[in-house]
Amino acid sequence: MSAADLLAELARRPREAAIILDVDGTLAPIVARPDEASVPAETRELLARLVGRYGLVACLSGRPGVDAARVVGVDGVRYVGEHGLELAPEAPAWRERLHAFAGTVAWDDVELKPLSVSFHYRRSDDEDEAVRLLAGVERRAHDEGLVPRWGRKVLELRPPLRADKGTAVQQLLRDRNLQRALYAGDDTTDLDAFAALDGLDVALRVAVVTPEAPPSLAEAADLTVGSPGELLEILRGL
Repeated sequence: MSAADLLAELARRPREAAIILDVDGTLAPIVARPDEASVPAETRELLARLVGRYGLVACLSGRPGVDAARVVGVDGVRYVGEHGLELAPEAPAWRERLHAFAGTVAWDDVELKPLSVSFHYRRSDDEDEAVRLLAGVERRAHDEGLVPRWGRKVLELRPPLRADKGTAVQQLLRDRNLQRALYAGDDTTDLDAFAALDGLDVALRVAVVTPEAPPSLAEAADLTVGSPGELLEILRGL
């Protein structure tokens, strides 16, 4: 099916379908400071309408779930944070070890989350030098049994668990017994969610493609858009 046909098929039987969305860079425009991000009012209004129509509307975020809920601000949405780690019961056991490692890194823009750590470099004066320094952090983290992963102007450290946006998508769909879904995202971690849609009766993968997005994201998508505003226009068809 074409992307237009897939959208129409999802909209035809909405109670049997899920709309699952990343937050930063997908619903909320990227900003220099993560705490300043917000979802536009018209997007919130649309999400509230979709909550009333679809079997599931969910947001998967690198943020903690409570913070994603603050940024999106729509009741009835299912929020899952830290790239799916919040659904892994063994993840909290790694908190102390992750935070202790972060304490050994001299870095100005460190985000200590309950289940992971993010080293941001979007505001660095010299991004090339920042990446070089963080590459050293990446190697050290790997040697200590942690899982480093690069994203949009960020190096994230996670526990070595089988938990990501893909496992989160699978669990959310399984819990609602849904076999039809749209997923939209803009970064490397969203590739796991794209893969989790394999084998569904109806699956639509939407990539928000910017110069910062990994090339593999567009390659894996059924449909690409250039901004959160363009994604909003796609969602209006649902």
